Amino acid sequence: QVQLVESGGGLVQAGGSLRLSCAASRSIFSINAIGWYRQAPGKQRMWVGSITKRGSTDYADSVKGRFTISSDNAKNTVFLTMDSLKPEDTAVYYCAALGLGSTSDVYWGQGTQVTVSS
Repeated sequence: QVQLVESGGGLVQAGGSLRLSCAASRSIFSINAIGWYRQAPGKQRMWVGSITKRGSTDYADSVKGRFTISSDNAKNTVFLTMDSLKPEDTAVYYCAALGLGSTSDVYWGQGTQVTVSS
């Protein structure tokens, strides 16, 4: 199992930046991939992007070029840096551990609120 704790959310004006952190309770090398997701009020949770344990990243079209996922392996932490934020980026942001070794289990963090004002 793995526990994930997100932090770094808050209120920011449109055009601003935020960096979210996702701290894992075990080495992120033991996690196949870590994904970032977001859920706006009244909407389904959507995939934002992910990073594999080899460091490969992928992003949803809606955030490509504005959001960047990186990791600090020594601190077992993955970051989501969000630039050029838009009001439509307002949501609760979650990180998830996508598989441990040969398993496909998914573990979620508790989420952190990001609010972008216009």
